[in-house]
Amino acid sequence: MLRPAWIDDDSDIPDPLGHGEAAVQWLRKLLHPKSRLPGRAVQLDRWQERMIRKIYGPRHPDGSRMVRRVVLIVPRGNRKTALCALLTLLHLMGPERAFGQRVYSAASAQEQARELFREASMIIQNDPELRRHLTVTDHTSEVKCPKISSVYKALSGEGKSHHGLTPNVVIADEIHVWQGRPGLLLWEALESAMVKVAETLLIIASTSGRGQDNLAWKHVEYAIRVQKGEIEDPATLPVIFMAEADDDWQDEELWHAVNPGLEHGYPDLDAYRDKAQKALNSPFERDSFLQFNLNRWLDQSTSPFVEMTIWDEGAHEVDLEDLEARQVECWLAVDLSKNEDLTCCVAVFRDGDTYDVHPVFFCPEDNLRTRGEYHGVDYVGWAEQGLIIPTPGNVVDQRAVEEHIRELCARFNVQEIAFDPHIGRLMMASLGDDGFPVAEFRQGWVSMAPAVMELERAILARALRHSGNPILRWNFANIQVETDKAGNRMFHKGKSGNKIDGAVATAMAVARAAAGETQFITSQDWFNEDMLIA
Repeated sequence: MLRPAWIDDDSDIPDPLGHGEAAVQWLRKLLHPKSRLPGRAVQLDRWQERMIRKIYGPRHPDGSRMVRRVVLIVPRGNRKTALCALLTLLHLMGPERAFGQRVYSAASAQEQARELFREASMIIQNDPELRRHLTVTDHTSEVKCPKISSVYKALSGEGKSHHGLTPNVVIADEIHVWQGRPGLLLWEALESAMVKVAETLLIIASTSGRGQDNLAWKHVEYAIRVQKGEIEDPATLPVIFMAEADDDWQDEELWHAVNPGLEHGYPDLDAYRDKAQKALNSPFERDSFLQFNLNRWLDQSTSPFVEMTIWDEGAHEVDLEDLEARQVECWLAVDLSKNEDLTCCVAVFRDGDTYDVHPVFFCPEDNLRTRGEYHGVDYVGWAEQGLIIPTPGNVVDQRAVEEHIRELCARFNVQEIAFDPHIGRLMMASLGDDGFPVAEFRQGWVSMAPAVMELERAILARALRHSGNPILRWNFANIQVETDKAGNRMFHKGKSGNKIDGAVATAMAVARAAAGETQFITSQDWFNEDMLIA
């Protein structure tokens, strides 16, 4: 577990010129509309106060500030944004102000960038003294102090090029999500400009991220080594609260150690307990708890989807003859391959509160053994067991897939056939023209995120039975989950490129079975849609 030793050990923090004391006392005079303290005074807790003294107190013999870089890595809910807003105001109008000073907060996305601006703006609007001297312009995300010509502005990687700026202070927010060319360009523009003037201050404020092949990790890893004493660098102040791999993530003492605000009432301890309980059976919830609530930097760039031990509990017999005889409602989903990949048709029967899953896989017959060896599995053996239907040639014969769908519809009480129109438009048009209940299911975030959520719920509730099909199990074991900023999840193959077709089709079918709706589409609907698009 990582936690700054000086944060609460009562050790002396040098402050020869009183800058640390001045910063703390000025901030304590501010008002915050959400504060529960008397008079709505800003709540500046001990760990925050010690950090501020550590930044502004130590000085070189010439009086210049010793700290030039702060790396604050703290779990969500510890009021990181509020603290950074206070530091912004400290430089804009407080004792760290200077004529013509430029303060920038930066984030990869515009909405994220505005979070700190909104926090600072809220403090200003509710503090009469600040309101007298500062001008807030919402549409440009700017705050100005006309008397000394100083400016604060929120920037994002989504905006225009930021080269040419001359920052005195830069607060880089949630750097672990600064990805792609826009994020790198924004970082390059700001970091390279930090040498233009004296006594600049860079504050990296973030929660932990994932993977090591990214912009954030190299800065965090360096700061960790400084905090551990492996590197001596007085200009870098690491303030890192982070659980490590060997820590017991269920230990509440660990929760308090890496969440400095818990002893002061934030984040909410009961919510932590609830989330930890959910994490017991869900790898996704566990990874989320580790990363965002315990601040552990995760090795993988994406999360696994489900514990395979839990998946194996669903290996009960799926009696197709019984389902046919009782005419249990059935939903089909087809994940068609583009070329040589597996194609999968999954039938999901909703029998009360239980989902029975029956998958059938198709694969090109040519080089069947080589294909299996490439992925480290036995395609030939699976074909001999009837688990894979080989089709002639080196691509999947979609006529065989279509014929199989027609046979399923003739046998079972099929309510709907879901497909991704990106690949299956022609085949499904043929089925639709013959009156089969065809429906689109696009494999983007909007459709797949709810499907992934419903599938996970069914598996964890032990409400999904799958007969232990080894190919389907392999597909589920290959899944990693990609998560967007809003917490939506999408299936991902990861770097291995192993197949997840059966898992994707299962998620589609379970989602449609859970919805219990039919969205019949004919080929004429597609032609009309195409004409409108054109």
